Amino acid sequence: MYLAMNRFQVLKDRAADFEAMWLGRDSDLPNNAGFVEFRLLKGPEHEDHILYSSHTFWESEDDFRAWTKSDSFRKAHQRANTNNAAPMTLGHPQFEGFETIQQLGND
Repeated sequence: MYLAMNRFQVLKDRAADFEAMWLGRDSDLPNNAGFVEFRLLKGPEHEDHILYSSHTFWESEDDFRAWTKSDSFRKAHQRANTNNAAPMTLGHPQFEGFETIQQLGND
């Protein structure tokens, strides 16, 4: 299992817009080979921002890398930088990728 994670420092006064943008997206992720699950997480609030994190779980890092080269990826990110409104985040998201070493669950 592979976890692809982006962390966003969202300006407090743009948090509702940020959430609405994600919740209103038409996602094609489930149609991609190796896709397992997506989660958008809301984290701690700081003085000037709220931390959010998107987690995408894949069967393998190769599946994730293949998705990043696909039309599905381009479509999902085509509007990322076209918003003419004020910025929603402090800078760009921070990407981190993780390979599963151990997994425990209730199944």
